[in-house]
Amino acid sequence: MSAMDHPTVILPRETRPRANQPLLQVENLVVEFPTRRGVLRAIDDVSFHIDPGEVLGVVGESGAGKSLTGASIIGLLEPPGRIAGGRIFLDGSRIDDLPPEKLRRIRGKQIGAIFQDPLTSLNPLYSVGRQLVETITTHLDMNQAEARRRAIDLLAEVGIPAPERRIDHYPHQFSGGMRQRVVIALALCANPRLIIADEPTTALDVSIQAQIIALLKRLCRDHGTAVMLITHDMGVIAETADRVAVMYAGRIAEVGPVRQVIKHALHPYTVGLMGSIPSVGVDRARLAQIDGAMPRLNAIPEGCAFNPRCPKVFDRCRVERPDLIPQGPTAVSCWLYDRKEARRG
Repeated sequence: MSAMDHPTVILPRETRPRANQPLLQVENLVVEFPTRRGVLRAIDDVSFHIDPGEVLGVVGESGAGKSLTGASIIGLLEPPGRIAGGRIFLDGSRIDDLPPEKLRRIRGKQIGAIFQDPLTSLNPLYSVGRQLVETITTHLDMNQAEARRRAIDLLAEVGIPAPERRIDHYPHQFSGGMRQRVVIALALCANPRLIIADEPTTALDVSIQAQIIALLKRLCRDHGTAVMLITHDMGVIAETADRVAVMYAGRIAEVGPVRQVIKHALHPYTVGLMGSIPSVGVDRARLAQIDGAMPRLNAIPEGCAFNPRCPKVFDRCRVERPDLIPQGPTAVSCWLYDRKEARRG
C-alpha cells in the first residue's frame, strides 16, 4: 500500500519499508514568504510520492502552488521564499536540508529540469553543443571528445535532425519546439532519475506539444525516468500522466490515477475543472464554470480554502480544514467524504 493511500500517516524514516520505495517522497511540505506584514504560506502541508518510471501530473489554476512545489524539490526557490517545514526524499535520502553545493550536484546529476520557456534555460552566447558538453563533463567522468559524442547522441534521441551539424548552432538558430528538445537533452545529460517538467509544452503549438509529450512518455518507458509534470492543461495530463494531483491554494485537493480522477472526480473543485473542459461529441449549450477566483496568499479563508466557491459547502467547511481522505484509489481533501459526516447525514 502506497503512502498516498494513507496520506496522513507518515512512517518514521527508520521503519519505512525499502521494498518498492518511491523515487521521490514529499512529506508535509510547507513553503513560506516572509513580508513586512507577516509570513505568507504559499505551500501548506503538501505530501505526495512519485515511483520510478511514473509520470505524476500536477494541475491547478495559476497561483495554486504547482511551480513552487517543483522549485522546492530542486532547490530553486526565489528568495525570500523558504522551506519552512516538511521533508523531501530522493531515492530514500533526504535532500531538502543539504548545503547548496551538494544540492546543486544532485540537481544536475539525479534531477533534471525542463521549464516553460527554453530561452531561460539556454545561454544565447554559447552553442548548444558547448552547453551540453559542459553539463556532461561537470557531472560525468568523460573527456571533451566523449562528452561531445554523448551530446550528439542526446540530440538525436530527442529528435533533432542532423545532430552532428546542429550541435554547433546557437539557440536562436532553433525553432521554439526544437529549443525545447534541446532543453530536454540538457536535462538528460547525466541520466537523471527524476525530471521536473514545469509547463514544458505551454509555449508550443499543438502538433509540437504532441511530439514533446510522446518524447517524455518514451523517456519514462525506456529509461525508467520519473517525471513530475506541472501544467494547467488537463489534456496534457490525460495524455501523459499515470497519476494526477490537483492543487488549490497551496494544498492538494485530490490525487489519484489519472483516468479515475478525470472520469470520476470527487472534490467539488476537480468536478468544476472537469466540467469546464469541452468534450468531443457532447452537445452542450454552455460549459460549466467555477465562480470566484483563487484566494490571494494574504486572504486564504479559514477551513477549506475552496469553501467560498464551493457549491456543496456546509458549516464544517468554513471552520475546519480537511486532510486527504482515502477513497479507493483516490484521496480527496473534502469533508463530504468523511465517515463522521456520512453518519451524521
